[in-house]
Amino acid sequence: MSNRNISTRSVQIGVGRDEQTGGISFPIYPSATYRHPGVGQSTGYDYTRSGNPTRDVLEQGIADLEGGNRGLVFASGMAALTTLFLHFSAGDHLVLSEDLYGGTYRVLADVFGKFGLSATYVDTTDTAAVEAAITDTTRGLLVETPGNPLLGVSDLEQLGEICRRHEMLFIVDNTFLTPALQMPISFGADVVVHSATKYLGGHSDLCAGVLVAKDAELGERLYMLQNATGAILPPQECWLLIRSLKTLPLRVQRHCETALTVARWLERHPKVEKVFYPGLENHPGHELSQKQAENFGGMLSFRTATADLAARALERLQLISFAESLGGAESLMTLPAVQTHADIPEKERERLGITDTLLRLSVGLEEADDIIADLEQALAD
Repeated sequence: MSNRNISTRSVQIGVGRDEQTGGISFPIYPSATYRHPGVGQSTGYDYTRSGNPTRDVLEQGIADLEGGNRGLVFASGMAALTTLFLHFSAGDHLVLSEDLYGGTYRVLADVFGKFGLSATYVDTTDTAAVEAAITDTTRGLLVETPGNPLLGVSDLEQLGEICRRHEMLFIVDNTFLTPALQMPISFGADVVVHSATKYLGGHSDLCAGVLVAKDAELGERLYMLQNATGAILPPQECWLLIRSLKTLPLRVQRHCETALTVARWLERHPKVEKVFYPGLENHPGHELSQKQAENFGGMLSFRTATADLAARALERLQLISFAESLGGAESLMTLPAVQTHADIPEKERERLGITDTLLRLSVGLEEADDIIADLEQALAD
């Protein structure tokens, strides 16, 4: 990894790589196959599932941003996670954050559970709970921090030490903060995961996933799985993601600034019972966030007084879009219990507090005053 600032490294992805023309924007190579110079000879590219010049530039760029050895990009965040779970074997056990995306729960319960991969979900902000969940067959820990949708903050350094002691793979989903704010590999993570559809893409116009491996051996193993199963990101989307990464630090900084302003306004609203945002001083993960991240991110959740109010607010939105996903330029709000986390059993959702009164807000790049004005009219009598 270069010693240059992440803003510089983001902007420079692909620059100087097109030696034939000197193009500043690295070109899209849509070719599905490549001519061989002779028998047993290769240009370095044979078939685009196995390697593509545009994808290579993106994969190397994201590995550099995360401080890892190898990056791999996929057709979606779930394709990236599915490929990662294929690294494990029947009989293996995983420990995961209980405050995590519902799709991760679904793929483990409904797909990998049938093949003998078991999972336990715990509060990963409690390191003692993580340690207690580890068994003789536990092979990995997957942490989302901040959590989704309750924004709990897990101690990456302590969890990394636990994984090393138990010889477990330490996996961190860095979708919410991105390498612009948080570097999990520097705290001991072996693999970093992203739904690149979110902040890395940043414009709600592409679907992609990322894995970054800390070391070459694991990176090669994950590449073998990527090549064997084939859920690759096509060249056009690779180029779009390269383009998006060039503005990542700028965009994330603005998301953070606006989210804190909105969170403080919501905290004072009489119809809002609780705000979940690590940037607020009363958030239990506030100090830890300051230690392991550069800022607090653009995601927040809040609880309204009643379920009827939450539903009515979503229907009244004018500027903010009532939509799933997050991390785009546009502000988006959703009801996790009904949408993003609906696959988690109802009793478990209730226990966690993912109820019909909980709204999740992805704060976009609009002016804070305009976002607040929309929330004010949506929550009004």
